[in-house]
Amino acid sequence: MVRTLGFAVVGFGWMGRVHTQAYARVLHHFPDLPLRPEPIAVADEVPGRAEAAAARYGFASALRDWRDIAADPRVEAVSVTAPNFLHREIGVAMAAAGKHLWIEKPVGLTADDARAVSDAVAAARVRGTVGFNYRGAPAVVAARELIASGDIGDVTHARIRLFSDYAAHPEGALTWRFERKRGGSGVLGDLASHGVDLARFLLGEIETLVADTAVFVPLRARPAGATAGHTRAAGGEPAPVENEDYVNCLLRFTSGARGVLEACRVSVGEQNSYGFEIHGTEGAVSWDFRRMGELGVSRGSTYQDQPVSTVYVGPGAGDFGAFQPGAANAMGYDDLKVVEAHTFLRSIADGRPYGATLTDAVRSAAALDAMVRSAASGTWVTPTP
Repeated sequence: MVRTLGFAVVGFGWMGRVHTQAYARVLHHFPDLPLRPEPIAVADEVPGRAEAAAARYGFASALRDWRDIAADPRVEAVSVTAPNFLHREIGVAMAAAGKHLWIEKPVGLTADDARAVSDAVAAARVRGTVGFNYRGAPAVVAARELIASGDIGDVTHARIRLFSDYAAHPEGALTWRFERKRGGSGVLGDLASHGVDLARFLLGEIETLVADTAVFVPLRARPAGATAGHTRAAGGEPAPVENEDYVNCLLRFTSGARGVLEACRVSVGEQNSYGFEIHGTEGAVSWDFRRMGELGVSRGSTYQDQPVSTVYVGPGAGDFGAFQPGAANAMGYDDLKVVEAHTFLRSIADGRPYGATLTDAVRSAAALDAMVRSAASGTWVTPTP
């Protein structure tokens, strides 16, 4: 029997829209889910934004103050897609109000913020899911199973990259993303957080790391008004960028494997170039988000001159079968958020965690904090969970 579950969205920029559309689609792809999401409330402080979202997606209430959602008994689950600096306050308040929480990464500005939200979710005995969407790609799930099965032998070393050009233009506005107080650690929280989660999902815990960071576009213009996405602000008052455009990090895993994680938001010529190459004693596996349904796989017993095959994942990989009937049919980014919506709602229905949890958010944030400390000190640092 399917029951209705009222949900709300806090912060309605691009990611708020993606979450809302994922709720709308989830039963199309996962018809056995015993919950039917119903849009109850949307909150955004920008005048007119919540009203526009309500008119388009059918929310019963359009609000300026997210606190009204915490007090609304019709709302059982909340998506937090507001800027990073609001994650802790909103997440803790929603959990304390008994709301299940689907919150975007990096869950605050620091590991302490992520821990506070995680502790609040645990204390309230509600369910929490975090927006580490790339681990839900069917090919990534298949890669994890291939590694765990020993098909490439013991993992020796890996490279994880997250390159994008969304901040490469020098006229990009100085939004909250570029301020330490509101955005936190720049490309670390925005992209490297995904890299850490992929590293942990595929290879296990990180024992220690050393990192280097840089700012390549040091000045940006302040925007004249409210912004969404990556807005231009030519002619505005210039001010310094306070957090990192780039990070390069060496990783040592508890398994003994070594890794390189590199992320940049100002990589001219790169658009969402996210992926990994993982090498083992008997083979290798690689993945590129831009070819989401493919894996590069090398396995066998020849070692030298061993060929690499392109494998198109199909319905047996992760949740692929919920979207496409056969291998080489494409999935997209929004589909990964539908996968997240499913794991979130399934965790509520079953009373047990699925997908990325607040514990994963804490582990990722601890590694990011360690990168910041390492870049400042020039030394190896052990992440503190």
